[in-house]
Amino acid sequence: MTACIDDPPTLRWTGAQVEIIDQTLLPAELRVVGLSSVDEIVDAIARLAIRGAPAIGACGAYGLVVALDEEAAETLAEVLEVLDRAADRIGNARPTAVNLSHAVDRVHHRAMSGTTVTEVRALALAEADAVYDEDRAACDAIGRHGAIELAAHQTLMTHCNAGRLATTGIGTALGVVYGKAREGQEVEVFAPETRPLLQGARLTAWELAAAGIPVTVIPDSSACGLLASGRI
Repeated sequence: MTACIDDPPTLRWTGAQVEIIDQTLLPAELRVVGLSSVDEIVDAIARLAIRGAPAIGACGAYGLVVALDEEAAETLAEVLEVLDRAADRIGNARPTAVNLSHAVDRVHHRAMSGTTVTEVRALALAEADAVYDEDRAACDAIGRHGAIELAAHQTLMTHCNAGRLATTGIGTALGVVYGKAREGQEVEVFAPETRPLLQGARLTAWELAAAGIPVTVIPDSSACGLLASGRI
């Protein structure tokens, strides 16, 4: 049993673009795509090619850096205008994902304090990196503490997908599963299919299977019965 398979990563900044796993194609195809324009960032978020609030937030954060590179503004006034427009578009690409607006606002605010075009981009990138790194650290912490709290429990159930595909790290709910695996604890997972988009059947099952963790996909309608049985 491995702790987590993170190759390729769900999202990463290459220095020139954002690379993501196109999650609309999973589990049939594992494809990494590059996003090098605001249009591509917004489209990827809107059509759920990148999904999961933390991952969307990080994507949006780097999206402001993409916007600055795409426009190549030459004056401070122009670059701040580019930031304003990009923050509005990207921040509203998925209104229900609070991490998105929070991350975009955070990068926007930090970058606006720059006094030169070069400094604005450097500040935007540094803040986007911080958003990314903080989520990874939070996921690791959830995994460590969850493994302690649930050490006596071998069989878990998690709905939808809150794993490495939804974050920049090992995941939140699934982070606990990976945390248990890292500690050498036995763990198996029941994953409700999660209609209508089947995030459980398509994504949770895929990433757990890739990590060598036993996973069983169940109909959503059977979740209550499974809980009532006492197996979870």
